[in-house]
Amino acid sequence: MADRLTALDATFLELEESDPAAHMHIGGIMVFDRPPNGRRPSLRRLATLLEQRLGRLPRYRQRLSEAETGGLQWPAWEADPRFAIDRHVRREVLEPPGGKAQLEAWAERFFSERLDRSAPLWEMVLVVGLRGGRWAIASKTHHCMVDGVGSVSVAHLLLDAEPEAESEPGGDPDLELPLPDHHDDEHGGWWRWTPPALALRAARAGADVALHPRKLADAAEKARAATEMLIRDEVASAPRSSINTPITGHRRFRVVEAELAEIKAIKRRLGGTVNDVVLAAVTGGLRDLLEHRGEAPPAGGLRAMVPVDQRAAGDRLGLGNEITSLFVPLPVAEHDLADRYAAARAAAGRLKSGTEALGSRSVIDLIALAPPILHAAFARSLFATRLFNVTITNVPGPQMTLYALGSRMREVWPLVPLAADHTVGVAVISYDGRLFFGVVADRDVDDLDVLIDGIAGALRDLGELARRRPARRRKPAGTAAGAA
Repeated sequence: MADRLTALDATFLELEESDPAAHMHIGGIMVFDRPPNGRRPSLRRLATLLEQRLGRLPRYRQRLSEAETGGLQWPAWEADPRFAIDRHVRREVLEPPGGKAQLEAWAERFFSERLDRSAPLWEMVLVVGLRGGRWAIASKTHHCMVDGVGSVSVAHLLLDAEPEAESEPGGDPDLELPLPDHHDDEHGGWWRWTPPALALRAARAGADVALHPRKLADAAEKARAATEMLIRDEVASAPRSSINTPITGHRRFRVVEAELAEIKAIKRRLGGTVNDVVLAAVTGGLRDLLEHRGEAPPAGGLRAMVPVDQRAAGDRLGLGNEITSLFVPLPVAEHDLADRYAAARAAAGRLKSGTEALGSRSVIDLIALAPPILHAAFARSLFATRLFNVTITNVPGPQMTLYALGSRMREVWPLVPLAADHTVGVAVISYDGRLFFGVVADRDVDDLDVLIDGIAGALRDLGELARRRPARRRKPAGTAAGAA
């Protein structure tokens, strides 16, 4: 039986097909220390390691049976008879002096090109020439693949909990694999973006309910939740904004870094969660951006699409996505920092405790019933500007040191895709005590530095505000909930 894409997977192909400027690859850049032996890492060693470990992910050797969606059935995954690791892995040397600015500029070109649908939908680049002997792995994977492999993706296979015992012996590391022509610049992917309502591993079609009558017990609740969400998010639509205009196929990319300990100190003093601090920081940056453009921040706030983990506490190690989305108001019109933080925190809290997550899941289930020939129009509606202005995703990463090819991984720069008419997106990842904001924008956002400086400034201001607040007293361990 053919291994066909689900309606959920195919949505990300449809979004590309509806707008040539929309790229639905997810991606990231991992930055590593200088190798222990002081030499540039070998492309052959990277490719060999990938080939050894790709057996765990057979999807990465498969291609689509048809390059386009539509018709009466979805494309299927099939073995690529031409698969060769060197068609997916290549090497580039960063321009001097090899600092952060040069890597960000390279990443802009890297993220601006689509993957070839006639081949397995992933690519990877070994980037050398970073200052101080550092190097990077940059990659991208089409989002239609991610649901099939759960929370594991190709670059995760390269990471180890301990450095290797030995460095690579002998040979010229720069010439051990044939390199593609420079213009063949579609690069490689690994980062698992947690998308909006569509990131649901178990988004079954309504037929699943019909075949399992016991599932009808909660049908009324789901219908009510879906209705409430449609009324709230369709009638009270997201405001018009200069960040929602037609996009080009070219991207800008910047990274903001913060210490996770400082973020946690803010949330301990001001209340809330790390995600609340992230939302408040991005809100501050967006406020600065709108004011820089002479645009009055909308009184009701911008609306962010924010993924929410639905996985049970005992299933944190399970693979796949158990994610839905919330459409969170960002109080960009609030001038006072403390009030802005409180408003952002309250808005997220209200939505998480309500029925919106269930409503999102129910709408997805209904849309999945549409045949491929009609599905694209419904799927595009879930990414329309009337629903949200900007995507902000925050993924907790490993708080331990990881290694690849014997080198310590220092940084992780995540990417979130831009849907049509959304010129800005923010992906956040924590790793080994640090937080990284990957900010992607359309090429025409020539004032992106205002947003970047605004996010960094909001984090500094929140830190200062938190330092002026007394520490919140913790309840002693073992104290009963109702005890004095």
